[in-house]
Amino acid sequence: MNESDKSPLTLRPAEPADAVAVAEIWRSGWIDGHVGHVPEELVAVRTPESFVVRAGERVADTTVAVVGGRGVVGFVMVVGDEVEQLYVGAASRGAGVAGALLAHAERLGREAGHERVWLAVASGNARARRFYERQGWVDEGAFDYPAVGPDGPISVPCHRYVKQL
Repeated sequence: MNESDKSPLTLRPAEPADAVAVAEIWRSGWIDGHVGHVPEELVAVRTPESFVVRAGERVADTTVAVVGGRGVVGFVMVVGDEVEQLYVGAASRGAGVAGALLAHAERLGREAGHERVWLAVASGNARARRFYERQGWVDEGAFDYPAVGPDGPISVPCHRYVKQL
C-alpha cells in the first residue's frame, strides 16, 4: 500500500465471490515463497486452476483482509490449531496486513480452546521464517509436511513454527 491509500484494513470471513481474488494472491505468493524450495512434482501440480479450485473449496476456513476500494489484499486459512495458509498480495506487503491476519489466526486458535497454534514454512523460505520469528513464533525444527497432491501426499521439507496462546 502506498502513502496515499489511507483506507482502513478490514478482516472478514471470506465469501464465495472472494475465491478468485484469494486464488490470485495465493498463487502469486506461493510461487514467491515455494518455487526452488519444494519438490518440482508439487510445483507442476500447483497450476492456476488448482488454486482457483482450492480457494473455492476453502471459503469456510478463510478470513480475508480488505482495504477500501482495493478489495481483497490478503487472506489466512485456519483449521483447528493449524494456520494452514497466510498470504498477502505483493502490493500490500510491508503494510501490516500479514501481522493483522496472523493475530486474527492466533485469536481464532485461542477462541477454539487451543493452548498453541502451529504452521509449516518451507525450509528455504527465509523471508517468511523471519516474519514469523518477528511475530513471536518459535521454530520447533525441520519436518516433512505432507502437501496435498493429485495422487496422494507430496513430502515438502518445512520447519514447524508454534505460538503459545
